[in-house]
Amino acid sequence: MADALQDVDPSLRGVVLRRLLVYLRPFAKELVFVLGLVLVSAATQALGPYLIGRAIDGAIGAGDGPALDRTMLMLLVVYVAGAVASRAQFIAIGSIGQRTLAQMRTEIFSTVQRLSLRFFDRQPAGDLMSRLVNDTDVLNQLFSQGLVQILGSIFGLAGILIAMLALNWQLALASFIVIPAMLLATRLFARLSRRAFRRTRESLGDVSSEIQEEIAGVKIAQAFNRTGVNQQRFAQRNAANRDANVSATAITSAFTPTIDVLSAVATAIVAGYGGYLALGGSISVGVVIAFLTYVQQFFRPIQTIATFATTVQASLAAAERIFDLLDTPADLTDAPGARAMPPIAGQVVFDHVSFSYGARPGGEAATQALTLDDVSLVAEPGETIAIVGPTGAGKTTLVNMLGRFYDVDGGAVRIDGTDIREVTRASLRAQMGVVLQD
Repeated sequence: MADALQDVDPSLRGVVLRRLLVYLRPFAKELVFVLGLVLVSAATQALGPYLIGRAIDGAIGAGDGPALDRTMLMLLVVYVAGAVASRAQFIAIGSIGQRTLAQMRTEIFSTVQRLSLRFFDRQPAGDLMSRLVNDTDVLNQLFSQGLVQILGSIFGLAGILIAMLALNWQLALASFIVIPAMLLATRLFARLSRRAFRRTRESLGDVSSEIQEEIAGVKIAQAFNRTGVNQQRFAQRNAANRDANVSATAITSAFTPTIDVLSAVATAIVAGYGGYLALGGSISVGVVIAFLTYVQQFFRPIQTIATFATTVQASLAAAERIFDLLDTPADLTDAPGARAMPPIAGQVVFDHVSFSYGARPGGEAATQALTLDDVSLVAEPGETIAIVGPTGAGKTTLVNMLGRFYDVDGGAVRIDGTDIREVTRASLRAQMGVVLQD
């Protein structure tokens, strides 16, 4: 399955994102409420600097103490409203995120339950656990905090842009000079980080698989003195995971300093050009102060979006792995029109049965090493049959054939004259008892 996790076509990114958003549809009304809180929070961000500029020009400049008191009281109300709205956002979206992840984990577990043993023969259990635990944990960061942060940043940014243009469009346009460079940097780092985070998810799955396999086989490894070899193999996979994470961290850590430089440039532009306009009497000092505050707030959402972009890249990589598992077709299903198994009397017939673990459903078993090759036997009701042979001879395989945990590649298995492929697996297994060797 790891082979399916190569770099996907960019057009599929939107498909993965839209598929993630489908999980949020049941919470549409709650999301509307969250959106209202986001708008309140964005409005408070835009009003704060405006009130500060008004206090400087209208109250402090005129020596009007009561006006300053009223403005400061309004500013306090605005900031308290923003804090309350922000807190309520995270509580609401946190609840939505956890319920969404619970649904996703349920789907993953249901998928694992319906897949045949052939799938688990080829898929490491550690990688499946990584998808169920680690990849969903990455999505938890997206649903629990990321959505609120990105919505708040987008609407807050829009409110700041409107306020800046309303105060003075010339100074606003001057401060927007750095936006093209910012968009270019964002696009570049997003592309690089997506590729890097996909490698981190794949390498973490490899590490989880290796740990699971080594723990399960530690007795055999010690018996055959293979612990040193196993340690070397784990060290290689662990090093690959380390290198992948170092690469991803190096990419993401370079983004924030880039945005900081652009923010400093924008601040210098506002201070220089704003000071020039103030000296010429085109704008007041309060407007310049408000603009300096707006510029700082303008790049704060951008930095949040930049940080969130790395979360999105990691989440999309995790979602690709999860959806790859959810989309795995079942290779062992009931035949169309399969009927319930009649009450079993007990006659079992293996009629020229051939089987290979390497043969895919619908493939040609002849190209694979056959575990069972033209095996025939009959067990009558009441008989006790012992199947004896060396390891790998096919003893367990015969039992698995009887419960239809695998389908034969040739021949047929019949119970009371009924080909077990013609009945439902549930009705067949409901009449069987298995005593495991453990």
